[in-house]
Amino acid sequence: MSEVPGQFTLVLHSHLPWLAHHGRWPVGEEWLYQSWAASYLPLVDVLRTLAAEGRSHLLTLGITPVLAAQLDDPHCLAGMHHWLGNWQLRADEAALAGNVALGRHEHRLAAKALADFETNWRHGAAPVWRQLIDAETIELLGGPLAHPFQPLLDPRLRAFQLAEGLADAHQRWGHTPRGIWAPECGYTPGMEVGYADAGVTHFMVDGPALRGDSSLGRPVRESDVIAFGRDLHVSYRVWSPKSGYPGQSAYRDFHHYDHATGLKPSRVTGKSVEGPDKAPYDPELAAAAVGRDVDDFVRTVVERLCSESARIGRPALVVAAFDTELFGHWWHEGPQWLAQVLRALPEAGVTVGTLADARDRGFVGAPVPLADSSWGSGKDWRVWAGDQVRDLVELNDEIIRLTLDTVDKMRESHGDAPSLRDPVADQLLREAVLTVSSDWAFMVSKDSAAGYARERAHQHAHAVREIAAAVGAGQVAKAGQLAAGWGAADGLFPALDARRLGVGHRATAPEQATAVGSDDSTAESGAAAPVSDAERASASVPVGEKRI
Repeated sequence: MSEVPGQFTLVLHSHLPWLAHHGRWPVGEEWLYQSWAASYLPLVDVLRTLAAEGRSHLLTLGITPVLAAQLDDPHCLAGMHHWLGNWQLRADEAALAGNVALGRHEHRLAAKALADFETNWRHGAAPVWRQLIDAETIELLGGPLAHPFQPLLDPRLRAFQLAEGLADAHQRWGHTPRGIWAPECGYTPGMEVGYADAGVTHFMVDGPALRGDSSLGRPVRESDVIAFGRDLHVSYRVWSPKSGYPGQSAYRDFHHYDHATGLKPSRVTGKSVEGPDKAPYDPELAAAAVGRDVDDFVRTVVERLCSESARIGRPALVVAAFDTELFGHWWHEGPQWLAQVLRALPEAGVTVGTLADARDRGFVGAPVPLADSSWGSGKDWRVWAGDQVRDLVELNDEIIRLTLDTVDKMRESHGDAPSLRDPVADQLLREAVLTVSSDWAFMVSKDSAAGYARERAHQHAHAVREIAAAVGAGQVAKAGQLAAGWGAADGLFPALDARRLGVGHRATAPEQATAVGSDDSTAESGAAAPVSDAERASASVPVGEKRI
């Protein structure tokens, strides 16, 4: 078979907000355990299997520090083990209730997942990811600590979150990522300077940010930092706001479930078919659909590489990017599809590589004057800065200002004497970075578990306020007690050190985007489907399911 020009790169973005100790159902830890069981475990199994076949440089995988923290957290590990055992019991209940086919199918999945977890994951995910990184099976992307929407973030806190996030990755995996997944693909001019200062060499944006030409990576403005754009033509083939493979009639239906067990017994059947009228799920029928969709995707990639290479007069790059949780959690058959695609592409003559490979192989074009952008609705900032979340934008600015001012005053109190690490200042920053997580504004804008999102943002803001008040009143013991109390629930990132927060005058956060008009359906990315970080919002539906 003739070699196809260029390179194809698959990028997966793995992220959930901090859920540990903050509710269980319908929104909370259940969301984490579902995604872990349905997406992270199967994805690693696929990658290990392909690596054992001698394959490497399979894909670029982003894992946010806040998700990594949960996958290593003892509380979450114990909760996950319990959840997997309960999954098995629910499968047995379904079989005893008469749905034998569903019960057997789910029991096999649960038993396999439980054995895998006990063998490979029981002591945390860090060894799992490190093994794949060391074997060059994947390229790892890092990111800021708790997934903030960076364009609206004070530059001091922005730099701190990124530096601490990269340090956290090195601590967990013995590897400092050179590439990052910019949260929500959010960008504003000047961020490339911060990336360069942090040692970041490349990051992801959405295709329209590169004016629709994502055929090559582009240096950003005057820097050497490369922006790689998602190819919407190829990515939307898998899932778009309106269509995609997971909606195929034979695949397991995400939304309809059995009330007694929380299991999903039906296939999609048809978009206009109500839940009770849907046909029962048939794994063999779904497997045949996977094969057809693999063939379609490979054809699409080959055609796109050939046409883009011809258009630009040199081998082109095609990047397809998705949230990891699409594969398995949203789309039950997604991991099967991934395994087959990653075998079929090389067989079709397609060179598969990572973003780092693309940079090293010279898939880089002319510099681009990148402008304000994201991969959300309208490709602007409306999801995180629009009228629906104006109160959260104001809350975030207040909390950032209070946190930075309080930490600065605590430093001043030490004078010129070297300061010891201060757990109160550390906890202030933890609660602040959790307050400004991009997830809360997203969930409110999309009306997806909006009440939970607002509650979480205000809960962390309250923690900042009461700790700061105690510090301001000189109540040292009380401040310590409050910090310890909040740390019991929000003790993530134990290496976070407030002494590393940059000094100097606090800069004003950039003005929020003014382009927050109505959605353009041709530019939508996640308003109605799990195609971007939009997948991550969990709705008030059974067992923590995510819904847009």
